[in-house]
Amino acid sequence: MIDDPFSTPRETSGTLSCPFQGESITMLLRHADVRAAARDWQTFSSDAPFRVPIPSEEDVRSVRQLPIETNPPQHGEYRDIVEPFFSRPKDPAFIAAITSLIDAALTQACTIDSIEIVRDFALPLQSQALTHLLGLDISEAQRWISWGIHVFRDGSSKGQQLEDYLRERLAHAVAHPSNDFFSALHAASYQGRSLTLEEKLGFGNLTFAGGRDTIIHMIACAMHYLAENPPALSWLREDPRRIIHAAEELLRVFMPLTHIGRICPNETSVADTTIPAQSRVSLCWAAANFDPQAFPSPNQIHLDRKPNPHLSFGFGTHLCLGAAHARLILRTLLRLCAEKLDHLHIIAAEPRIEKEAAYQRTLGFESLHLRLQTREVAREKTT
Repeated sequence: MIDDPFSTPRETSGTLSCPFQGESITMLLRHADVRAAARDWQTFSSDAPFRVPIPSEEDVRSVRQLPIETNPPQHGEYRDIVEPFFSRPKDPAFIAAITSLIDAALTQACTIDSIEIVRDFALPLQSQALTHLLGLDISEAQRWISWGIHVFRDGSSKGQQLEDYLRERLAHAVAHPSNDFFSALHAASYQGRSLTLEEKLGFGNLTFAGGRDTIIHMIACAMHYLAENPPALSWLREDPRRIIHAAEELLRVFMPLTHIGRICPNETSVADTTIPAQSRVSLCWAAANFDPQAFPSPNQIHLDRKPNPHLSFGFGTHLCLGAAHARLILRTLLRLCAEKLDHLHIIAAEPRIEKEAAYQRTLGFESLHLRLQTREVAREKTT
C-alpha cells in the first residue's frame, strides 16, 4: 500500500490550505479539478515569473523560466523553439544511444558489491542522457555531475552557479556555433526578433532545473520498487509489451513533483473553495494521481493498470516538454533490468521526505544502496 497524505482533504473538501514561505496557498486535490484547472489557463494563469514552482524561486534565479511561465499564445511560440530537441526521444539513433547508456550503467553496477543509486547511478545516467538530448559532448556531463543532487534548491549560491554556467555556454555558442541546444537558442527568432539573453537563460534554467532531479528520483523509485517486488522482473520479462503500462503506473505512483503553481487573475471557486483574485493555487498532481474517482484501488500498484490518466507530466497546454525523454529512460530501464537482472537487493534506503505544515510526503530517496545480481550469476548459483 502506498501512503497518500491527501486522502482525507481530497474526499471531504477537495482542497487543502497550506502555507509556503508565509503565503497560504490553496491546493487543488481532485483529479477532475486539477485537470480542468491545468486546461483553463485564462482562470489559472502561468504568467507568473518565479511563482510557478512551489516554493517560489525569486531567491534562486533571476530570469523567467521559458516556456513554462507564460500563457498562450506566447507559450506555444516559445515552445516551438526548443521542441525539436525534446522530440529526439522518438528518433531511433537517440533511442539506441540511451539504451547503450543504461545497458553500460547496469553492467558496471553488476560488477561491484553494491551501488548507491541516487548519486552513483541515476545522477550520472541522467546527466549523460541530457547531453544527448541537448546535442552536447558527453564530457559535459561531468560538470553537471559535480553539482550533485538538488543543486537548484539549496540556496541562491547554487542558483547562481547554474546561471553562470548557462552564460558561459551561451557565449561559447556565439563564438562557436554548432547544432547544440545553446546554438539553437542563439539562432532562434521570436516574433520576428532574436531572443534576448534573459530569454535564452530562461530556457536553459528550466531545462536543467526541471530535467535533472525529477528523472533522478524517478530512476531511484523504479529500482527500489523492483527490489521490493522481485516477481515484477519475471512478469515484465514474460512479455515486454507490459513495460509501457508498467512504466505509466510507476510514473503515477512515484511522481517526484508534488505540485505546481498558478495565479488566479480574478476571484474564482473550486470545490466550494473561494480563491481571491491574484492569489496563487497549487495544482497538486500527487493528490490527483491517487483520486479513487479516477483510479480504482489507487493506493495499490497495478503494473497492468489501464486506462491510466495520471497527471505526472501535467495536462493541457503546459504538458511537460521532457515527458518523452522521461518515458524513454524509464521504459528502457525496466526492459534492461528485466533482461539482465535476477534480483535487486536492498542494502540501505534513506527516503527523501517533503515536510510541509499541512502534509508530509515521501519524494524519492536521499540515498539508496542496492546490490544487483545478474541472471547469469543466479543460474551459476543454482547449478
